Amino acid sequence: MPWLAFGACVCLALSCLVVFSFQNQDTPQPQTRSVQTHNADASPVAVPEPGPKAVSFYHSTILLIAVVVVWNLLIPAGFLFAGVSAKLRSWAEQVGRQWYFSYAIYCAAFCLIYFLLLLPLIYYGRFILLHHYDLSNQSFARWLSNSAKGAAIQLLIGLAAGWIPFFIIKKSPRRWWLYLGLLAPVYLCFMLWIRPVLIDPLYYTFTPLQDKALEAHILAEAARAGIEGGRVYQVNMSVDSKLENAYVTGFMGTKRVVFYDTMLQNLNQDELLFIMGHEMGHYVLWHVAKFIAFESLLILVSLYVAYRLAGPVIGRFKTIWGFAAPSDFAALPLGLLAVWVFCLVDLPIYMAFSRHLEHEADRFGLELTHQNHAAATAFVNILQRDLGVPRQGAIPMIWFGSHPCIADRIEFCNTYRPWETGQPSKYEEYIIHQK
Repeated sequence: MPWLAFGACVCLALSCLVVFSFQNQDTPQPQTRSVQTHNADASPVAVPEPGPKAVSFYHSTILLIAVVVVWNLLIPAGFLFAGVSAKLRSWAEQVGRQWYFSYAIYCAAFCLIYFLLLLPLIYYGRFILLHHYDLSNQSFARWLSNSAKGAAIQLLIGLAAGWIPFFIIKKSPRRWWLYLGLLAPVYLCFMLWIRPVLIDPLYYTFTPLQDKALEAHILAEAARAGIEGGRVYQVNMSVDSKLENAYVTGFMGTKRVVFYDTMLQNLNQDELLFIMGHEMGHYVLWHVAKFIAFESLLILVSLYVAYRLAGPVIGRFKTIWGFAAPSDFAALPLGLLAVWVFCLVDLPIYMAFSRHLEHEADRFGLELTHQNHAAATAFVNILQRDLGVPRQGAIPMIWFGSHPCIADRIEFCNTYRPWETGQPSKYEEYIIHQK
């Protein structure tokens, strides 16, 4: 087991590096200044310093991420080097007899074992930690139910589509990376399309906005951006969480903007209109489609690298692993391990692209609403209620920062006002009847 031990040491070293990156920062002192929101206020909004509770939550979250990354690398490695995957495959073939049924039995057993091994971390991260910092309303029964639903959905996806890569690799040993790469955008589009209508409603209730006065303002703003009003929803996230968020989801006919009800309860109208403007920026600027194209390109490149490495790597360890080709579904843990490794390599690129799109969505929201002060106070209020920190450490930001740090977003809201100096707005062509 020397390679497994070496891999574990490397992963643990990376985790320590992540933890070290934030533990050596100066711990900021809490700020007690209250935030006052005035609709017509043009004064700059100060970036608040996080309190001890927010800093502690940040440290705990980053440490948890490091542990999850290590554990998700070690689990599939353990399946491979302990020979568990090959034994599980042989048992599934004896029971299932036909190829697909053998795969289905293997997949179900593998998913169950993987889920049980991850369950303690899921319980700590999604239940214990959030309750400890008073960010959750979720009961244990609801957490268990949601976790079981998530595992069942993953299993169904594995049974419905997980066999396809093995089939393609078997049929085309030299071009499978290309065919899978071409299928990737189809899969991503399909999952985005069904998510808001089939998957998300299993967990929460989605309704039109309940505040009709707010709805009228939001629909008027949506009309100025050329968005159909029926695509704005609220979700009863408060049954589980105290966190605030809004997001764009879906694809083509299922595309929509969704507000957490917690956000609707805690932000004022001008702040909500900016948040809506930000989400409409994602919608109007086709950020979802751009993400699909960008992610598909990363997947294609990663698949080609995997194709080049699969033969030598499997050849080196085939005796230990118990399979000699990537078309053997006993190679599923190897594929999963490769996914995690490539994710770690690709994440800085992916996150940098994500931060760029989020910044442009902020710009669009400001150009649509001209509510700079309300935008900045929205970020401050969300930061404080969600126990966020305005600036993250370098390593967490590079690998896991999907949004610009809140401090930069607040400063951008304070300074970006091209309309006040007669300069053209970047996205004015998308906005109808500019103010």
